[in-house]
Amino acid sequence: MGVNVCEENQNETLIAYCGLYCGDCHGYKGVIPDLARDLRKELRKSRYDLFAAMISKENFGKALKNYDACYEALGLMVKFRCKKGCKNGGGPPFCKIRSCCQKKGIEGCWECDMFETCERLAFLEEVHGDAHLRNLRKIRKRGKEAFLEGKKYWYSKPK
Repeated sequence: MGVNVCEENQNETLIAYCGLYCGDCHGYKGVIPDLARDLRKELRKSRYDLFAAMISKENFGKALKNYDACYEALGLMVKFRCKKGCKNGGGPPFCKIRSCCQKKGIEGCWECDMFETCERLAFLEEVHGDAHLRNLRKIRKRGKEAFLEGKKYWYSKPK
């Protein structure tokens, strides 16, 4: 969880095309991926799979019948680590927002007059509410430097 070299120069590159700030992402911060990795390691070391199999036969331990699925989910959490940020090749490789901005030759959706109604941004709402739109409006109105200095939304309940 070290700090990137030239963090002050990196901040601007951590503004994703969609307006979210990669530096606030659980994958970029790395806390959850690291905890999941460490828990998996400890579970293996203690042979928790054997304990789960045995105790899941009892009424009070039935939830441990799902131990393998839990262990697998922790493995997926480890894979969500992202040390690069969206503009440096991190994030989901299938991102339609990134490819759209690159195709248009723009730095981010804030430079596009269509962002308020863009269907490509809609999939973010389930996890982020309207945070990306609030961030995009702020960047468009006040610029990237003001955005970096102020409040950056990761989740915002839509109005």
